[in-house]
Amino acid sequence: MIGYFRRNHFTPVPEVGSLAELNAMVDQWDLHDGHRRIGSRPRTVDEYFAIEQPLLMPLPQEPFETGRLFTPRVDRYSQIAVRTNRYSVPTRLIGKRVRVVLHASHLVVYDRNVEVARHERLIAKGSCRLDLDHYLEALIRKPGAFPGATALEQARSAGKFTPVHDAWWAQARKVHGERDGTRALIEVLLLNRHLTHEHVVAGLATALRAGVLTADAVALEARKAAQAEDEPAIGASMPAVPGQTPATVTSLHEWRLAHLPPDTRPLPSVAPYDQLLRRRRTSGGGHREGEAQ
Repeated sequence: MIGYFRRNHFTPVPEVGSLAELNAMVDQWDLHDGHRRIGSRPRTVDEYFAIEQPLLMPLPQEPFETGRLFTPRVDRYSQIAVRTNRYSVPTRLIGKRVRVVLHASHLVVYDRNVEVARHERLIAKGSCRLDLDHYLEALIRKPGAFPGATALEQARSAGKFTPVHDAWWAQARKVHGERDGTRALIEVLLLNRHLTHEHVVAGLATALRAGVLTADAVALEARKAAQAEDEPAIGASMPAVPGQTPATVTSLHEWRLAHLPPDTRPLPSVAPYDQLLRRRRTSGGGHREGEAQ
């Protein structure tokens, strides 16, 4: 069966974009081959397996690790070498030794017992997979290296850096300049650590339509988009004007004032200060009570 499967499905080698896509194709081929009869046998592959399955040893009940363990050291480019390929890790781990568990389709990187990175396993030899999020702390200090970064190109190819990001970035550079505009974009990308990618893109689109090119405005609109999914809309919404896309961005200062908790403290009183004006005569002077001496 292994030779038959290889000759009929892997010759020539299928062209896929990822291991996940290849695994999905293999599952479909496997289900299709289960209905095949080998030679002149009266039963199919699935029928013979149903007879043999009760005779096989059961799977263990306890979970066990099936991956292969590596302990590479992070180089100065914030990358580790696993087999013949390289993968990125956060820049704070440069020079440290990490623990890598390599599985058939992915690998997980641990710093002691904390997971710090997870990558899909590369297919070809000598390849490199970089995560843009791992380099943001370094790029925010040197924003000039951001436009030509390899991690940025891979993020574009993977769909994580969308055309909305590019449009917002271009406008931010026009308004704030190359350095400050790029730094504002990196601050927006850091929001992905606390908010979902879809909500951040929605916040970028709203801020771009309104012409507000700050990371605080994008963060506020992204949180509003997340709340809109979790909470039902209250009241009927006003119909939009045909041909126009409404875009309003709330000021962060106004939003904070509107969400302040109610003040239940009593009003201040000046009665304790009146006691300072009532000073008694302590000597035989000519001052009357209540006058300053």
